[in-house]
Parts: sequence; C-alpha cells; structure tokens
Amino acid sequence: MKRRTAFHLNKNLCRAAFENTDVALSVLDSDLTLLEVNRQACKLYGYTREELLGRKVNTLFPPEIADQISPFHQSLLEKQEIRFEIEALRKDGVRVPVSIVANIMDTPEGKRILLSSRSLTEEKQAEEELRRNEQHLRNILNSLLAFVGVLTPDGILIEANRTALEAASLRPEDVIGKPFEETYWWSYSPSIQAQLRAAIQRATQGKMSRYDVQVRLGEDRFITVDFALVPEFDTAGQVSHLIASAVDITERKRTEEILKQSEEIAQAIVDTSVDGILTIDERGTIASFNKAAERIFGYLADEVIGSNVSILMPSPYREEHDKYLANYLKTGEKKIIGIGREVVGRRKDGTIFPIDLAVSEVRLGDRRMFTGIVRDITERKRAEEQLREQAALLNQAQDAILVRDLEHCILFWNKGAERIYGWTAEDVIGKNIQKLLYKGDLSQFEEAHQTLMEKGEWRGELHQVTKDGKEIIVEGHWVSVHDDRGKPKSVLVINTDITEKKKLEAQFLRAQRMESLGTLAGGIAHDLNNVLAPILMAIKLLQQKFADEQSQRLLATLRASAERGAGIINQLLSFARGAEGEHTTLQPRHLIKEMEKVLKETLPKLIQIQTSVPEDLWFINGDTTQLYQVLMNLCVNARDAMSNGGKLTIEAENIYLDASYARMHLEARPGPFVLITVADTGVGIPAPILDKIFEPFFTTKEHGQGTGLGLSTTLGIVKGHGGFINVYSEVGKGTQFKIYLPAIETMQTKQAKEEHAELPVGHGELILVVDDEVPIQEITRETLETYGYTVLTASDGTEAVALYAENKERIQVVLMDMMMPYMDGPAAIRALQKLNPQVKIIAASGLKMNGKSAEAASAGVKTFLSKPYTAEKLLKTLAEILR
Repeated sequence: MKRRTAFHLNKNLCRAAFENTDVALSVLDSDLTLLEVNRQACKLYGYTREELLGRKVNTLFPPEIADQISPFHQSLLEKQEIRFEIEALRKDGVRVPVSIVANIMDTPEGKRILLSSRSLTEEKQAEEELRRNEQHLRNILNSLLAFVGVLTPDGILIEANRTALEAASLRPEDVIGKPFEETYWWSYSPSIQAQLRAAIQRATQGKMSRYDVQVRLGEDRFITVDFALVPEFDTAGQVSHLIASAVDITERKRTEEILKQSEEIAQAIVDTSVDGILTIDERGTIASFNKAAERIFGYLADEVIGSNVSILMPSPYREEHDKYLANYLKTGEKKIIGIGREVVGRRKDGTIFPIDLAVSEVRLGDRRMFTGIVRDITERKRAEEQLREQAALLNQAQDAILVRDLEHCILFWNKGAERIYGWTAEDVIGKNIQKLLYKGDLSQFEEAHQTLMEKGEWRGELHQVTKDGKEIIVEGHWVSVHDDRGKPKSVLVINTDITEKKKLEAQFLRAQRMESLGTLAGGIAHDLNNVLAPILMAIKLLQQKFADEQSQRLLATLRASAERGAGIINQLLSFARGAEGEHTTLQPRHLIKEMEKVLKETLPKLIQIQTSVPEDLWFINGDTTQLYQVLMNLCVNARDAMSNGGKLTIEAENIYLDASYARMHLEARPGPFVLITVADTGVGIPAPILDKIFEPFFTTKEHGQGTGLGLSTTLGIVKGHGGFINVYSEVGKGTQFKIYLPAIETMQTKQAKEEHAELPVGHGELILVVDDEVPIQEITRETLETYGYTVLTASDGTEAVALYAENKERIQVVLMDMMMPYMDGPAAIRALQKLNPQVKIIAASGLKMNGKSAEAASAGVKTFLSKPYTAEKLLKTLAEILR
C-alpha cells in the first residue's frame, strides 16, 4: 500500500514538474505523433492540448521545413540527443524561431522522444536590435567629419570610419588588420611612426595620448589633426580596445598662424614705429610703452609700466590731464579722442619738449583702454635751427657723409669726409666720385651700385684711395634717396674708415696662427720626447753596464747631447703652453661639486650624471676659473657626444706617479697628483681624429656649433698648471679624458710617497706582457724585472698566443692590452683560454669597461687595469692575482 502511494506521489510530482516548467515539452512516439504536451508547448504553438495530441509533429512547422524533420529523426536515432534551431508554424500562421533539444527516452510503453522547445523570438529581436544599433553607430561614425578607428591592445587596426578611408582614397582592406603605425596615413615619417608607437604603448597601460600631428592623405597632401588615442576597458578593468580619433585642425592652425603673424606684424609695427605708442587704462596707468616711446621720453618700458601717465607730462598739464580723464569717465565728453593736438611732454631727465598727440579708445570687455600716438615735433618746431644743427653734427661726425647724384657726381661732402680723404668740400663738389676715390678697377663700385639700384640700399667694404694716394678700406652704407614721385634722385653715402680695424683683425689671425704653431711645436716636442726618452733611459742602463772610461766618456757625451735636445724640446713645450693665470691653493672637490650642480640643471634629462670624489682629496695650486673652463669644455663635448642620452661620469682620486710611469708618459713627472676623469658613454672618437682633437680650430661639429678652440684651450690650461691630459676613446662605446694636476705637498702626500716606496716584489714569476706600443712594452718589462719578475713581451694577440703555447707551463700571468691590431685583446684571451682554461689574465684598457673590456669580462676575466697605470698599481694588481 505504501509503495503504491509513493508511486502515485512521484507520478504526481513528475506531472507537476512537466506542466509547470518554463520550457515547452512534447512527447512523441516513434512515428513522430504527439502523445503528450505541457502548458508551455500549447502556448508556444498556439493550440489547445486536445488539438495537439495525436497530431504529427511535422504539422507544427512550415511546409518547406517539414521535409527536414525526417533527417532530424534519423540523426536522433543515431545520436540519442540532438540540438537544432528551426522555424515553427503557430496555429495562427505566425512563424516563430525556436531552439529544440530532442532526446530518446526509455519508458514502460517503449521508446519515446522528448522535445524541449524554447522560443527564440526575444533573442532574435535583441540580436536584430543590436545589429541595427551597430549599423546605426557605424552610420554615425561614417558621417562624422572626424577620423575614428578602433585598435586592438597591440595596435592592430580593426575598424576605421568612412571619413578616414575616403579622405586618403583607401579601401578597408588597405589598412584593416595592419599595425596602425604602418598604415598609409603615418608611413611617410619614421619619427611620426615612433611617436605613434609610444602613444599605443601608453594606451595599453591605460593612459590617454593627445597631440597635434600631420596625417598623409595623398602624394604631397597632408593635413594637421588633433589626434587622440584613448584606452577602452572591459568589465574586469583591462584594456580591451584602443579608440583613435583625429579632428582636422588644418584651418584652425592656419588661422592661428595667420593670427600669430598678424599679431607679430602688429607688434613689429609698434616696435619699429618711429612714433611713440603707449596704452593707458581708465585710471591713467601705463600698460604698454614701445621702443620709440622709450627713445622719445628716455624711460625704459619697465620704468613706466604700472605708473601714471602724468609722469610724462610737466605741470600744469598733469593736473589738466587728471581733470580731463575724470570728466570723460563721468560724462563721456571726449575733447581729444580721435583728434590730434600739440602738447608738451617731459623726458626722464626733466627736459620739456613739444609733441604731437593722437588718442584713440578701445574697449576690452567692460574695460576702456586709451592708446596714445606720440611724435616728437621738436624738429618741426625748430626746423631751420635743427637744419643748422644737423649740418654741424654732420661735420662733427667721424664718418665720411656725402651725397652723389645718379651720374656719380658729388653733391655734399662733410668734414668727416675731409678728414678721411684729405679733400675739402670745395675740392670735390661736382666731381665724379669714381675718378676721385677708385684706382682703375671699378668692379667693386659697379656691383655695389647695381645692388643699390635693385634694393635701394647697399652695405659692404670698399677699397679706396685718399688725396695723398694712400689706400684705405671703408665700410660703406649707401641709401637711395627718392623724389616726391618715388624715383631715385641721389645716393646718401656713409663711409667708415676700417683700415686700422682690418689691421687688428689681421694681427688677431696671425696670433691665432701663432697659437696653432705653438700647438704644432708642442706636438713636435712630444714626438721628439718619444724618441729621446728611450735613448735617455738606455744611456742610464748602458752606463751601469759599461764601466770603462772610454765607454763612460762616450755615453756622457751621448747623454749631454740627448739632454740638450730635451732642453730644446722643453723650450718648444714652454712656447706651446702659453701664459698662466693667477694660481691659488684650491680644493678640486668643491669645483667638481659645483660643476655637478650646473650640469644637473643644464644638461638634458636623458644624460645621467655621476660624480665620485673622496673626502680626503688632495689640494692643488691653480686658477679656479681656468679649471672650471676645463671641466666645462669636456662636459659640453660629452653632452654633444650623447645626443640620445647616456652617462657622464666625473671622478677624482689621489694618485702618486712613480718614475716608471713618468718614463712611459713624457708629460708626467714623479710625485703626487690629483687625477680628474671625465668619461662619457657617447659615440666615441675615431682613431684618425683622436690625434687632431687638440689642434686649434679642429672640430667635427656642424658649422656654427663649435669653434674648434675648446680642447686646445683645455690643453693649454692644463699644461699651464703643470699637468697633462690622457684621452682614450672607442667608437660606439665612449670617451674618457684623464686630467693629471700636481698636488700640493702635504703630510698626506708624503705619507703616500712612503707607502709607494714599499711595493710588493716578485719571486721570479714569468709574466707575458702584450702591448702594441713598444715604449710601454719595454718600460713595463723593465719595471717588472726591477721588482723581481721575469718577462716575455708580445706586440699583438697572434704573437702572444704563440709565445704562450710555447711557455704555458711557466707563464704565471698574462698582462693583455685590449686594443691591438691583427688580433685584439678579447680574441687573444679566448685563444689563450682554449690552451689553458685556468690562465690568469689582467686586461688593460684606456676605458673603464668599454666594449672590449666587457668582452673580456664576459670571457671570465676578473682583473682589469686602467691605462695609463703606475708601477704601484701594476705591482699591487700582480701581487693580488698571484696570491
């Protein structure tokens, strides 16, 4: 009984679920006859339950679709479940899109088909509405005058409106699917493309970009647009699209440019007007004051702007002006607005003078402003007197002022012309100027006259002769004078005698050539020192080796001759150095810190500035201004070498130069020095140019960007301080200038000297020295042998590898120069490591971690020696690597 009750309960529950579901449910037999339908099925198809039961299911679909039911049935039998969308036919004849899921069910009565149907009318309507809205939006976008496009976050263009396409005569397939910066609009300019890529990068980070840019529409057709790129975010806050828009602002830009030009023209008219122009407000406060007004009244604009205009008027005109202005503002009665009148003005120096004044009114919103045009009419009032004064002034002028007609006959000749040329006015009036002032060749005069006739004015230099036959050079200014009809009638000539000026210029050029000669002498002296240095060093060694009297006598003679040559060279070097400035005791650390502040304020932000200066830096004796100029010259050159950014480093250190170092560098001497290093990561200096950089007037900069005197001046200053400069550079890696300045002897420098004397020594270890500079090679060998090492030398990488292969069991350390011909340092290091992976190498380079040093580091080299190195640094580095 309970079982039967439960059965009926389950059956009732299933029936209730079948009837109350939101889905239209239909049960079919194997012949596709409807056996059962629920309430939603009746509602969907428009029939009553009684009308549906017993009907064939294909009668619920339009005739043209009913034939498709059999294939669906066959597919269902094979798959047990199918899903499809189809159009149903309601009883009232309305066609309804439906989604159907068909399943095979096993029942006690046999296999049955369950159809679950759902109306798609609302979805289809929503899709159609969405499609219409999208089309409507597309129509709106296509009707916009602005360019509009849609990009993917990685910058691919996926939509562009008709305006953007038609403006450049493009088809969608020309641009859709391409990177936006590579499309036709932008591909004309790599810089514009780079700018756009940066904007896309910003947009992908959620940042908007907006700027004015030129867009290409065709061959030589461009417009200026206000371009914006805006990120679009999805519901998760991620950038889903980029919206690009561009509004044509060509006309606006053109209008702005025209307005700007108009303003500039108006300002130029005001600035160049011969009349004084000033503006005041309703209270009489001066708001503007042009150059002519400055000239007329003697005040600078800054002195009067903000003051009452009455300061330009003498009493009682001040009181009259105040009353007039107050009455005008009260009653509107204007007695002088728009009407010129003569008044008197007062200059800064108190001078009273007559002026012609015209006043106009202009409204700026609700403010009234008054513009006054002032003309000094002193000349007009006293015309005859001024003519006499002008004639007297002309005669007082040092320049030759004369007037000639178009046939070149002299009409006027002032006292200045008499002084310059020697002829009085009575001597020359009516005479031909060509025959008087020119010797035979008139080509200069004729070219000048032709220019005068074409342009109305000529300026230039002329070679002329005086009454006593002396040749002079004049700087002439010719102006064409016109008659009332505007036709040329005569020529006003103002000639200035510049003969002495030209002589001074020639002397200056000679002085510059002497400076160049000094540099040449310095260069020759340097080369001769390179020749004499090994000779003098060799003599010292030979004197120790050959002790007999004859050898000693010959060597003494040889040494005396060599030292005499060295003395002559030192005279040349003294000539090359030039005069010294006023030297005082100074701390270079302060100079470098001050330079750092200036550089951080003035250099582009792309350039990173780094300084390293120890607190215990030694003092030097020098001229602060000159040394500041040295640092500034080097830092400016570094800036110019890093146009795309980089790193500028200024370092200072205490260094004690020993005798061995001094022998390797002829400009050096043993003792304490402050070493200042200025290094950049710029383009570097090619080797052929490196030898010329200290020559006067030598420059690689464009015309107008450099005189070529910077480094030659730097060299002269450093030499004048008893110091010297070493420079190292590698193309594409950077340049390093090392400035050695003698330190002042103190307790600290003496201590450094004592510490220097206690250098580590070797115990017969074999060192392979590889350097293409023979003097460096030899002095290094001698230094190492003096301190207990044995040495092999090689001039390039190839020779070094061969020597190492023969002696790899004996060689303890290889000292390897990084820059050599044939096989350079990095290549030689790799070859040595193949012979012995454990080889100990010291890499020597003029640049800290330059390209080749970096290659050596990547090959496993850990010990580096910066050239030029002292014996102390060399020996301590060797001791550390051998430890």
